[in-house]
Amino acid sequence: MNVGVVGQAVGLFAVTNIDDILILALFFAQGAGRRGVAARVVAGQYLGFLGILTAAAAAAAFGATFLPDPVLPYLGLLPLALGLKSAWQAWRNHRDSAEEQPAREHTGGPKALEVAAVTFANGGDNIGVYVPVFATAGVGSMSVYIIVFLALVAVWCAAGRFFATRPVIARALSRWGHILLPIVLIGIGVLILIEGGAFGL
Repeated sequence: MNVGVVGQAVGLFAVTNIDDILILALFFAQGAGRRGVAARVVAGQYLGFLGILTAAAAAAAFGATFLPDPVLPYLGLLPLALGLKSAWQAWRNHRDSAEEQPAREHTGGPKALEVAAVTFANGGDNIGVYVPVFATAGVGSMSVYIIVFLALVAVWCAAGRFFATRPVIARALSRWGHILLPIVLIGIGVLILIEGGAFGL
């Protein structure tokens, strides 16, 4: 395995996915103490990133963007919708009586498909970065990129879980995470829409 290609893959992944650590920490914090949530977050992250890699690899293979450029900004609707849903749930839970909360908390936490949708939407612009790299790398080097990327997804998940379980950060996320998650998701969605010029913004 070419060490130079591995180093380039690590650098490319880190630069294009650094913001995912915060989102992962919020997802892990949202599901703290709930059975199976960590597995759903990891599964969703892999599912979303596999979608990004599949789109980028297919686009590189066909020599064109897998998703037309005008469509990419509208991926912002996914995190925007999930952020609004999360805000509604936080508001509704705030209004619930203390007796009703344990039942909600037992079944709460992010779903794998929700995490995948946010991962894919937030990484939609990465497709445009990965396509020319994959297209010029050749099949062998592209395979190295994909293997390294998938390995680093695990590292990113571990980092998100690590931050979400540090006592100081965990307390802050436990107290404010239900507010921060909708804000971050809505912010990501709006940013994607505005930067891409969706709806003439």
